[in-house]
Amino acid sequence: MTIRELLEYHGVLINPFSEEDAQNDTIFKASCINTSFHSAWDKIYGNPAEPSTSIVFGERGSGKTALRFQIIQKVLEYNSDHPDSGVLVIDYSDLNPFIDRFRQRFPNGRKIQKVFARWELRDHLDAILSLGVTQLIDRILDAGRQSHPAAIDTKPLPTQNLNKFQVRDLLLLSSCYDTSRNETPLTRWIRLSKLLRYSTWVSRVKDAWEFGVGVICSVVFASLWYKFSGGFGFVLNQWFYCVAILFWAPFLHKMSTRFLKAWSIKHSLRVLPHLKSDLLKILVRLKKVDFNGMPFPVDRGTDHRYQMLEKLLDIGSTLGLKGLIVIVDRIDEPHWVNGSPELMKLIVWSILDNKLLKHEKVGLKLLLPDQLLPYMERENNEFLQRARIDKQNLVRSLEWTGESLFDLLNSRIAACAADGKSPKITDFFSPAIDRNRLINAFTKLRVPRHLFKFLYTLFTQHVHSYSETEPVWQISETTFETALALYIRNRDAAEKNLGII
Repeated sequence: MTIRELLEYHGVLINPFSEEDAQNDTIFKASCINTSFHSAWDKIYGNPAEPSTSIVFGERGSGKTALRFQIIQKVLEYNSDHPDSGVLVIDYSDLNPFIDRFRQRFPNGRKIQKVFARWELRDHLDAILSLGVTQLIDRILDAGRQSHPAAIDTKPLPTQNLNKFQVRDLLLLSSCYDTSRNETPLTRWIRLSKLLRYSTWVSRVKDAWEFGVGVICSVVFASLWYKFSGGFGFVLNQWFYCVAILFWAPFLHKMSTRFLKAWSIKHSLRVLPHLKSDLLKILVRLKKVDFNGMPFPVDRGTDHRYQMLEKLLDIGSTLGLKGLIVIVDRIDEPHWVNGSPELMKLIVWSILDNKLLKHEKVGLKLLLPDQLLPYMERENNEFLQRARIDKQNLVRSLEWTGESLFDLLNSRIAACAADGKSPKITDFFSPAIDRNRLINAFTKLRVPRHLFKFLYTLFTQHVHSYSETEPVWQISETTFETALALYIRNRDAAEKNLGII
């Protein structure tokens, strides 16, 4: 006897319990994403028209990743209904690239705890700006060719609506934060500048003129020196170079200031993969009036980053993206973190700043492991004043009741049912196991992941107990109780070993 035979007997075509992670759960993505919501959904999601911050703590398997997909799906629907006032969604769930680049800034022998202790709010802002700017430029240059969260572009964004200052700001953001690897940074920046009709020929002609003046004047000066001094003695004469360098002063001044700016940007953006040569080639193309006084992120503070964020929001608003939602998830998964609560705390705590969490038109959805909640509850007043947790939409535990898990199961089973069939979870059990007994058992399992694991194990154990010639289509009370007790014992032992309980 097989699980497939058992399921098909009850009118179910696909195993509803085979996937434990929403990341790979095709049943959830195809159907349950629009039907199965946690009871705290409204508080977490809020209103896309006025993005707000939510901080959610949940144990492993409680549905944090499912929440991320549901938020993206609902914002996609909102953007479809509001094409001129949509929301830009940044999926900040893969921290590995940013952490890897940050780690490379420090000696290999330094302990990872000391490295992460240097992670700051500016690093989060740089990562968020990088994801947002790269997505926006993708959607301008290659609409519909690349997949981005909640994006509905079938044609390029209306860049013709941008004024000259917004064009300048977008090119400024691109020079610092566009990290696309589909083409070289210079090629992509030039393509963007041409589409935005930002003329660089004046700057290029001026560079050529200043370079030419330097060459011609130096040659003429050397010739005169040779003629009147009677030889090549000028080659070793320091006064010759002091005078000759004056001819190169305008060109050298521009190149040195742009080089120093490129060097400063590269060393300040600790989580991004910039090369000085790429930055320099882009910066020399900016007009002097656009280069001077711009808030390049070249220091350790956050003021210039917030100015960059304001520019991104202003440009997005003109392009029909009136708000920004940043979803932070899978904070325990980067290989340098490896599930360590202490390391997660070092990364997450810096983003808990009320200035960012309550930023106008910005909503952060922080989906965090419940292991961090005790750390937050032990924090001092200084942290609480900075984070103002009391002003955020805080969900202390992504709990599931037995009834909600019961409804979730029936929803999944219905999504996997054959046409014309309406099976229920109770159909798979003998009459001795009624609805109330199932709900009590599901309460002990706590979260969807443990529920699915248990049911898969239970169904496997049942079908292995009977042959195809003498099948039994309902699970007995003995099998159910034995499997439940064993699963809970093994789960608790595993969590104790991991330090979760």
